[in-house]
Amino acid sequence: MSGKLTLISSATASGSASLSFTSGIDSTYDEYQFWFVDIHPATDAAEFSFQVDSSSGSSFNKTMTTSYYRAYHFESDGAAVLGYDTASDQANGTGYQTLALDVDNDADSCVAGKLCLYRPSSTSLVKHFMSETQYSYDGGASFNAFVAGYINEPTTAISKVSFKFSSGNIDAGQIHMFGVS
Repeated sequence: MSGKLTLISSATASGSASLSFTSGIDSTYDEYQFWFVDIHPATDAAEFSFQVDSSSGSSFNKTMTTSYYRAYHFESDGAAVLGYDTASDQANGTGYQTLALDVDNDADSCVAGKLCLYRPSSTSLVKHFMSETQYSYDGGASFNAFVAGYINEPTTAISKVSFKFSSGNIDAGQIHMFGVS
């Protein structure tokens, strides 16, 4: 889908355990986009991830089936790869889904990208999503990760999205939530 973007809200990290959007996701839009701007981890080699919940929930553990593939190139020119990463996908899993693997926490490193969530208010269909991130991999490489899948909750509307690193805080950065009309 493509169309006009309407900024709904923004969240700024400053040593934050997570950044969550707990309002503004409803039936107004069929597509919501979350843009990651300079997301910097406090901990080296942490995974940037997301999970969703319903309006009545607070556990961020909805069932997902996902795929994860990536392209990378090391600064040393030692390796350049395009491939699927089976360790970063889920098959009806309830954990946070990795969007960026082993992010470097050097002062000049960060994650940039976006997550698109489709028809989160549906109560009859699974909710699809796609993400693309570009980041500095721990060990000196440029990584481009592509994640897609669906939230296997056909009868439950999704109204909350949470982002965090697998360990440590989100040291700095912003996430902007847009509705697409």
